Amino acid sequence: MDFDGVELGDAPSGTHGIRVRLDPAERDPRSATASLCAAGPVVPVLLPGGVSAWLVTGHQAGRTVLADSRFVKDIGAWRAWRSGEVPRSWPLAPLLTVANMTTATAGDHTRLRAPLARAFTARRVEQLAPRVGELAGELLDGLAAVRPGEPVELRARYALPLPIQVICELFGVPDSRRARLRSLCGALFGPPSGPSEALTVHRELRAVLAGLLDAKRDRPGDDLTSALVAPGSHTLSGAELVDTLLLMIVAGHETTVNLLVNAVHALLTHPGQLALARSGQVPWSAVVEEALRWDPPVAHFPFRYALCDVDVAGRTIRAGDPVMLSYTAFGRDPQQHGPDAGRFDITRSPNRHLTFGHGIHHCLGAPLARLEAGVALPALFERFPGLRLHDPEQPPARRPSLVFNGFGELPVLLAPPGGPPGPPRPRDGS
Repeated sequence: MDFDGVELGDAPSGTHGIRVRLDPAERDPRSATASLCAAGPVVPVLLPGGVSAWLVTGHQAGRTVLADSRFVKDIGAWRAWRSGEVPRSWPLAPLLTVANMTTATAGDHTRLRAPLARAFTARRVEQLAPRVGELAGELLDGLAAVRPGEPVELRARYALPLPIQVICELFGVPDSRRARLRSLCGALFGPPSGPSEALTVHRELRAVLAGLLDAKRDRPGDDLTSALVAPGSHTLSGAELVDTLLLMIVAGHETTVNLLVNAVHALLTHPGQLALARSGQVPWSAVVEEALRWDPPVAHFPFRYALCDVDVAGRTIRAGDPVMLSYTAFGRDPQQHGPDAGRFDITRSPNRHLTFGHGIHHCLGAPLARLEAGVALPALFERFPGLRLHDPEQPPARRPSLVFNGFGELPVLLAPPGGPPGPPRPRDGS
């Protein structure tokens, strides 16, 4: 992240002062987040490709924007997009032009959200708990077979396969399609590629999901994809169905992967906090909430567009300006979380954060993410009480992304030197 600033040039209307250049390959995101918070609750930024926007970093300012009907999700309201200043090949364009609830406003948003809200109920999520535990146990069995002292890449071996298996089962993705779907997800959220590569991956993902929808129309099952395509169950177009699956399957599992990896890393680097959780003095649900606040799975999410001039926290955002929301900054805002906002503290109470959004755009998958983390984290540390970072002196690298916030890998050792890998998991349910 470059705080030397750039000339205002084509900055959003009404900006003044120095713009911050956001870098998806930022090496020290925590320091950068602290600098963003210090820069103010609403900051003019320059994104890759020379695209200007506002970044909301203050918790209260973010809550205001999330609930204000003068900010819409329709990309047609973005002045620079309408004029052609921002090319259609801009790498973030696929995220802004999909036809699902993340890019819809008001009644259109309700229409797009309703089919999943009916099928994705709290009761259905609660019923998944035993299966999530079973899948976690199978993955931990595989880790227990690793030779003592051999490093394990926990993201690839545990944090990634668990949520993708859960989401694939929930949406009825057959085994034959999972490997390709996983590969495309990795390419979509991996290191930045050129515009043509990003668009190619996005098109192929949509083709794979369109094929899944066709298969479920022909042979429906007891899954959410079948519920989406059931006759009379919705008013969504073909493109909207594909992009709804894209949101729930692809983005849905990626955020949970980041939640798990970030939480494990936070606990391993704060042994006193881990001891509180393992002893039962603090519930694992509190661990999940603090991880969501302190190191959320989403960094900066684009865009909302001002329909008219709007004053937010002392800044005038002009009609047609784009606004990003910084969830990493929201969680570190001392105005909301106190002077120790930068400290990882699972005893923090109250712990009201915006990581899952606010208002009508509150994340539909929040209960599932909380369930998976609430099962996966205690299972991991119970099975491997000696779990530790492979190299505590070398922080793992973050994945380069403006949108998602997580580590590219998390190398760990499952037990202390000479120690056993952990007790075997009971096979009889006891």
